[in-house]
Amino acid sequence: MSQNPHIIVVDDEAPAREMVGDYLKMHGFAVTLCDGGKALRAAIDQKLPDLVVLDLNMPEEDGLSIIRDLKSRSDVPVIMLTATASPIDRVVGLELGADDYIAKPCELRELIARIRSVLRRSGPKAAAEPKPAKQQLVRFGTKWLDLEAQALRDDDGNEHPLTASEFGLLKVFAANPKRVLSRERLLELANARDAEAFDRAVDLRIMRIRRKIEPNPAKPAVIRTIRGGGYLFAGEQP
Repeated sequence: MSQNPHIIVVDDEAPAREMVGDYLKMHGFAVTLCDGGKALRAAIDQKLPDLVVLDLNMPEEDGLSIIRDLKSRSDVPVIMLTATASPIDRVVGLELGADDYIAKPCELRELIARIRSVLRRSGPKAAAEPKPAKQQLVRFGTKWLDLEAQALRDDDGNEHPLTASEFGLLKVFAANPKRVLSRERLLELANARDAEAFDRAVDLRIMRIRRKIEPNPAKPAVIRTIRGGGYLFAGEQP
């Protein structure tokens, strides 16, 4: 059985819930997604998680009442996600026993840092860093990206050549699934400030990558073009 910390993400908005869940999985956490208090209680009745990431603003039952109920039954750590919650709500949440809060839309790297910090404080059970194991492999269409080996392989294990700049872009997409990234942001995150790093170079690199990973490069579905926005990695396909 996996010893990776188990996180329950509670958010009534499916895209936000899934984006956070995908990112946590990629960093080695076991994740359960819930759309509200009822689903959260059902999940906790089956197994107590190591931490709950909870949206405060939900239509069926507000996050503060969920925190109150949750803390009356367990000591599970809670990080609040606050989009429009007032400072009063945050203070009340902390007084009810929440361990931390972060504003929505959240920077996912900051969320990971806060989760790890809360887990370290909450005791030895969750103190260990999650072990990425197979999360070092990210599915890109017809291929697997091995982040540790910096290699692109097919399902038979055959390696397909990648340039350093192509790997840099794929690594950025792997860390930012289902997020629209502008060309400028892609170059910044990939540290691709070289002589050929301009908008057209990004488009050419994406075109080369698509030839390697897309089931149909003429109709890209894995790395999509967002008109006026940039590019979006659709996430691992089922």
